[in-house]
Amino acid sequence: MLGVWLVHGHARAVTVRSSRRARARTLTVPIAAAMISATVGAGVASADRPVVDPGLLPEPGPAAPLDPTEQRNACVPVSEIPDGSAIPAELQALDFASVWPITRGAGQVVAVIDTGVSPHPRLPGLRPGGDYVHTGDGLSDCDAHGTLVAGLIAGSRVEGSGFAGGAPEAQILSIRQSSNAFRIVREGGEPDSEDPAAANASGYGNVMTMAMAVRTAADLGATVINISEVACVPGGTGPVDGPLGAAVEYAATVKDVVVVAAAGNTGGGGSACATQNPLPDPTDPFADQWDRVATIATPAWFDDQVLTVGSVNPDGSPAAFTLAGPWVDVAAPGTAMTSLSPTGTGLAGGTIDNQGGVTPIQGTSFSAPLVAAVAALIRAHRPDLRAAQVIERIEATAHAPAEGWNPFVGHGVVDPLAAVTGQVLDDSAHFPASPVDIAAPLVPEPPDTQPRTVALTGAAAVGVVLVLGLGLSLPLRRRVLPHSDGSRAASGSGPTPS
Repeated sequence: MLGVWLVHGHARAVTVRSSRRARARTLTVPIAAAMISATVGAGVASADRPVVDPGLLPEPGPAAPLDPTEQRNACVPVSEIPDGSAIPAELQALDFASVWPITRGAGQVVAVIDTGVSPHPRLPGLRPGGDYVHTGDGLSDCDAHGTLVAGLIAGSRVEGSGFAGGAPEAQILSIRQSSNAFRIVREGGEPDSEDPAAANASGYGNVMTMAMAVRTAADLGATVINISEVACVPGGTGPVDGPLGAAVEYAATVKDVVVVAAAGNTGGGGSACATQNPLPDPTDPFADQWDRVATIATPAWFDDQVLTVGSVNPDGSPAAFTLAGPWVDVAAPGTAMTSLSPTGTGLAGGTIDNQGGVTPIQGTSFSAPLVAAVAALIRAHRPDLRAAQVIERIEATAHAPAEGWNPFVGHGVVDPLAAVTGQVLDDSAHFPASPVDIAAPLVPEPPDTQPRTVALTGAAAVGVVLVLGLGLSLPLRRRVLPHSDGSRAASGSGPTPS
């Protein structure tokens, strides 16, 4: 079995055999004995682009954990907040309301592969998709994560409430594939560690259960899949994620599903995603960014199959925690979020830690569902578009950074209205790179000069007649006139009397 354990927190990432209690939801990666340590060096490594082997696709079958499990931790409590007419800042920034007169995502099924989704009155379209953690059906969220994600996608509109998901009429298909509250039970009924602290730390869920969940979601008819979970390993090592790559390839190309994934959070100590990938080298702006990778994130790095989402602050700048990478495609708000409470009927503004403090809802985990909602809106409005065209539309209409693309926000912050209604050139409309023969320009007809010739000829003739007439009149005027004495004067060259 592939052992990349999913750790929970508020941006799910993957650590190597360590707890993922931080906000950067971390998958743990205990991959065989000689795998990788969770500590990532600060040096810059490189990464070969992932190669997908379709032969590693998990077999279809009912959802179930790969090992016997039991709950070892208490469920995460949330900080519920009053509802009101004010629109949360992150939703106001994207202005989903401007799209709702056109489409609200009706008819779309968005699979949430996460910690499960708890039933909520504002998720009327919620349906079970299966449970890879325990014996449930996917409609239980002990980690206060999957329900928050689902609410941002499809929380329904209620009179007097400013909160609603981006695609409030879409359906949610919940598949639970990880949880920090559960642990493997060894043969004999004992947990797989003698250390109670360790037994309560790791959680359950790995890249294999994620791969199986992706296959299941695609087979159950999802049109969009949201994965707010990330598994991280150091650059140059490469995660053992072949089945996951095959699963996202199957979903994207065979089943025509838009797969949206969180980029991951750098997080704090113990997180396998802790080391940030470096900025592009300004002295070599055309360098291949895959040669400058310190941390690999999966499934985010499957760039040809997955739309990867980073986080931005309210001012549009990259959030401090967002994990950069050459695979990042777009970004969305990801700080101080509001969503549906997994433990009640209202809204949640954070989770409560062991000391009673409130941790805000933030991370790329909560940016991804906003983009998944945009994908659902597009698919509802333009059912003729294939998954790849939907992704291209989201990227092409995003508010690009000055350089056009960067590894923190990709092509920029998404624009739901532009993505749904804008005109985007497809590949068939692009100009080819090779020369194309074109017709020679038409040579104009020579001008008709006959009228001018006739006019000039006529004018010349009149001139000749005038000259001849003048010439004939001169001899007549120069004849000899008689003097007063009766004599005649001879004609000569003297002046002519007036």
